[in-house]
Amino acid sequence: MTSVDAFDSSGAHPRFAAALHELGLDELHGRIRRFPDATRTAAEAADAIGCELSEICKSLIFAADGVPVLVLMDGASRVDVERVREELGAQKVTRAKADVVRETTGYAIGGVPPFGHRTRTRVLADRSLLEHDVVWAAAGNPHAVFPMEPKDLVAHAGAVLVDVRERTS
Repeated sequence: MTSVDAFDSSGAHPRFAAALHELGLDELHGRIRRFPDATRTAAEAADAIGCELSEICKSLIFAADGVPVLVLMDGASRVDVERVREELGAQKVTRAKADVVRETTGYAIGGVPPFGHRTRTRVLADRSLLEHDVVWAAAGNPHAVFPMEPKDLVAHAGAVLVDVRERTS
């Protein structure tokens, strides 16, 4: 494959497919679902899969004092940036720009998986993900997703469980 955005036969991005192999998760290739239309948002992914919005695992990159950090959040919730800042002991936390996301992870926004990134980053996972038996996450491009038990996803991502979702009043 010549293009960095090419897919392997399962529909996964080649970097993500390699990560699955390195983690001993080759069996996941058969569970990856590829869609003709992009599923860049959690709502689009949930509609395509036929699951609840909260069963989507969003992989979001933030900059904590300029250092990229990955936050894994259920699709129905929003990240509370102030809670992330407190959790990390940072002065300032902002959403990372698209070029930083691609440079850090090797993937475009809308297709960032929870692991298999170009560089190692600190990973926070919101506890809300554990409320489900299975969650769905991007497989390295906006057209493919894979299912995984949340505790396994958190473990493979090397994430620390935290409470960083916005609270509804």
